[in-house]
Amino acid sequence: MACFLLCLSSSVYYYKPKGKDDSAIIEALDRLAQEHPTYGFRKMFRMLRHQGHLWNHKRVYRVYKQMRLNVRRKRKRRIPQRVKEPLTLPIDRNIVWSMDFMQDSLSYGKTFRVLNVMDDFNREALWNVIDVSIGSRRLIRELDRLVAFRGRPEAIRVDNGPEFTSANFQIWCKENHIKIKYIQPGKPVQNSLIERFNRSYRQEVLNAHLFDSPSQVRILSDQWREHYNEKRPHEALQNLTPKDFLNNYGKASFSISKNELNCTNPTVA
Repeated sequence: MACFLLCLSSSVYYYKPKGKDDSAIIEALDRLAQEHPTYGFRKMFRMLRHQGHLWNHKRVYRVYKQMRLNVRRKRKRRIPQRVKEPLTLPIDRNIVWSMDFMQDSLSYGKTFRVLNVMDDFNREALWNVIDVSIGSRRLIRELDRLVAFRGRPEAIRVDNGPEFTSANFQIWCKENHIKIKYIQPGKPVQNSLIERFNRSYRQEVLNAHLFDSPSQVRILSDQWREHYNEKRPHEALQNLTPKDFLNNYGKASFSISKNELNCTNPTVA
């Protein structure tokens, strides 16, 4: 009578769904995953068909996702064995440069990256690239601009970051006859010059201001770089500025004007 009043079929009222037993599929997929951990769904499904199982591919894929076999497994990136490079003071500019990346965030939480480049001879800050993303191709473009003004170094000391281990960066260094001095993984002390520079840059720029846009970071970084190179004394340089040390002990002085920077690279101001 209740079904009649609700216009509901009695067969629907008394129907009880029967759950599908997927234990056989789970067992078969688990066995294949253990034997062949690199196989994907299509390869596993074809192997199940070769074994004589006639399960529908949609049903197998549903179980495949429930077992979380579709989640990509992150493999550890293997880094080639690095030879310990001695950290010695070059005898002149443009012999060894050091580069490293830093990261910080804007006032509303958006992260940005900073690429710092310095000359190991007089600790001169050569370049500060600020943007939300700096890939290997962008890295090469910025180095081309810097080399056009500063000249080509003999070697560049870097860590094992993805931008520095990329094929684009390695090809660029090979074409320009620049040796890459990779530090050993987990040994930032082997690149201590740029690490010390990053500390000063973070304390005096990144931690000292609250930024609303990357352009503000570029403006303050440009002002700080000028102060760092021309006015700030450096204890490791006998309390001379990088510019004075280059004039007193280097073969020739060199400077990059703001106008040249703005005309060639408007993103680095």
